[in-house]
Amino acid sequence: MAKKTIVIGSGFGGLAAALRLKAKGHKVTLVEKHPDLGGRARVFKKDQFIYDGGPTVITAPYLFEELFSLFNKNISDYVEIVPLDLWYRFVFSNGDTFDYNGDDKSMEEQVKKFNPSDYNGYKNLVSFTEKIFDKGFTDLSDKPFNNLFFMIKQVPSLLKLKSYKSVYGLVSNYITNEKLRRVFSMHPLLVGGNPFSTTSIYTLILFLEKKWGIHYSMGGTGSVVKALEKLMVEENIKIIKNAEVTEILTKNKKVKGVKINNSKIINSDYVICNSDPPNVYNNLIKSKEDYDFLFKQKMKRMDYSMGLFVYYFGSKKKYSDVAHHTIYFGEAYEKHLDKIFEKKILSDDISYYLHRPSATDPNMAPKGQDAFYVLVPVPNNLSKVNWIEEGNKFKDLVLDKMDKTVLPGIKDNLVSDFYLTPDYFEIDLATLYGSGFSIQPKFSQSAYFRFHNQSEIYNNLYFVGAGTHPGAGMPGVLSSAKVLDKLFNEK
Repeated sequence: MAKKTIVIGSGFGGLAAALRLKAKGHKVTLVEKHPDLGGRARVFKKDQFIYDGGPTVITAPYLFEELFSLFNKNISDYVEIVPLDLWYRFVFSNGDTFDYNGDDKSMEEQVKKFNPSDYNGYKNLVSFTEKIFDKGFTDLSDKPFNNLFFMIKQVPSLLKLKSYKSVYGLVSNYITNEKLRRVFSMHPLLVGGNPFSTTSIYTLILFLEKKWGIHYSMGGTGSVVKALEKLMVEENIKIIKNAEVTEILTKNKKVKGVKINNSKIINSDYVICNSDPPNVYNNLIKSKEDYDFLFKQKMKRMDYSMGLFVYYFGSKKKYSDVAHHTIYFGEAYEKHLDKIFEKKILSDDISYYLHRPSATDPNMAPKGQDAFYVLVPVPNNLSKVNWIEEGNKFKDLVLDKMDKTVLPGIKDNLVSDFYLTPDYFEIDLATLYGSGFSIQPKFSQSAYFRFHNQSEIYNNLYFVGAGTHPGAGMPGVLSSAKVLDKLFNEK
């Protein structure tokens, strides 16, 4: 008889897990608290502008293709994913720019523009990140780390790859120019980490981008969510929307099912959480007597990713010279990140990521106009920042910075806007302390030291998504569902 499996949450990890377990013959029910699927990748629409809620950078598109091939179908029949020529434009506070892409000749020109003597260092850095990629991504991203002995076996090779260094520290071994160090060390910020404390394993993102490029799905990332939803419906996965899981029911160290909206109970053999593990263990499991001392200590010691201030806006003016993806660096780098991650205070000297999907896909905005969102790293809610009071002030600061830097005149051309703060992540997306990416990707919180894909407490409770192995980002959360493949193959 088919095993009954409930998947909580419909971020990319949950969607991938539902499809992978359906392909294994499980009877799968996916429950989502919102009226729409996607989790962080939800879609917002306002005044004829379409905004991707969160993830916008598609790397390793084969991980999406695999989900369709499980059912002998082609992703191209469901969604169009196109490569971008220019991956990111980096803009510095003095106006310098660095155009980042996959073309070797162009990269040589860009690096030499800042420091000719750093080009060899850049090439050596890419070579070293390939080794990290081969181990960290190819070998380990889809392997379960719920066994300490397996982790210990990896230690020699991880030490050889200098995983004890930070991303910024490793990059600095190869690159001397400070601006280039920022360009090549910023990737942890895309997955919730501080480049000065994130394990250098995450430099594998440099090579991952080089290997597969950076892509965009026409219609926005939300079109991938729609494509996966259509596939799930075709494969008879039951989807229940407007269904918030308010409790995970346990008995005799087993998960028995879930309670929805404080009333309806659904029983199951397995529960897969695409919900933030710290939130699940703190708030959805009501009885804590099953938690042993070591697990309680693990919960206490966790450091959480930064929060995010995300400002969505439409412009009546078209900014044709602005790239699809722009990353703007403020004056300070290490000090600014220290304020966000350690001191947990707001700063006027912001850095930001600007997304202009209408650069590639004009249908995201009304004719002749532009759709944008700007994502600004801020402290998570351990900061006690009162966003009800600070939100509009911070929005004005962000607008002012963009007006003076990447989007001159935007204040006069604004036609539609709204913003989300860490409160949205805490309340609507149920991440502890409103962190944007669950727990930080430090070495002490990676692999075995993250929350396990198969629960440390209940062996029929599983996790996918940002807070478990291998971590945040689209390749990470999609790979976390592949870890389940391995775990369920063992049954």
